Amino acid sequence: MRTLRLAVSALAVCVALSACGGQDGAGDTPTPTPTGAQPVTSPPSPDPSPSALPPTPGDPVDPTGPALPLPTRPSGGAPKPSAGAVTLTGTVTSGVEPNCLLLDNHLLVGGPRDVLKPGTKVTVTGRVQRDLLTTCQQGTPFLVETARRG
Repeated sequence: MRTLRLAVSALAVCVALSACGGQDGAGDTPTPTPTGAQPVTSPPSPDPSPSALPPTPGDPVDPTGPALPLPTRPSGGAPKPSAGAVTLTGTVTSGVEPNCLLLDNHLLVGGPRDVLKPGTKVTVTGRVQRDLLTTCQQGTPFLVETARRG
């Protein structure tokens, strides 16, 4: 009985829509709009493929893409953070989107993914980049320069 009711409802919708499709009575001749312009009848030209376009500075960052390069280590010591670097310590959590990692409401961008895993207590050094667009939809972007467990 439920299937019959669904089929009758679908048929009624199809009949109503097909009746609305040919009401102008003018055949294939486009009717001018109130502004006098003719409606567009040809499809728009296709957009160029995204791979053919060069990246722009405002393009979103893919958090699963390659990590930022780690600074080179001078022999005999740990890497030195850049000027204005910030150090954060805490436990990494998963974001709402796949492959998005957060630490104290900062979105971790780059860094060694073998160290930066959900549930791991870490210390990261890097810098906040508020104008960076990402697909993660949460957290303030934080460009990781160094990361260590602890």
